[in-house]
Amino acid sequence: MITNTENTLHYTWGNHCDAWTLIQSDQVIIKEEKMPLNTEEQTHYHNETAQFFYILEGVATFLLNKKEIVVKQNEGIKIEKKQFHKICNRHSEYLRFLVISFPGNPMDRINL
Repeated sequence: MITNTENTLHYTWGNHCDAWTLIQSDQVIIKEEKMPLNTEEQTHYHNETAQFFYILEGVATFLLNKKEIVVKQNEGIKIEKKQFHKICNRHSEYLRFLVISFPGNPMDRINL
């Protein structure tokens, strides 16, 4: 089956941010997300889940263990389990990215 943002679970979060769940299993969760300018998520961490963010459009600013890291279009960053982090859009009209969480545990998120 071909998967896209038209035929998958969609939800909104934060301040008008969009997310589409492309794949969800016990092994992996893959989402496409879109963030308007001047939006950010809450700082959090995962006890057992690592994540990989790949930027499709725009420029992302990550706060990773209190350090800012800029990740540009066609670049990615791995977030290890138990690392405090959040993603912010401070650089473009929209930020669009893939986030891959492994293993696939949707309940493994602790907000700070």
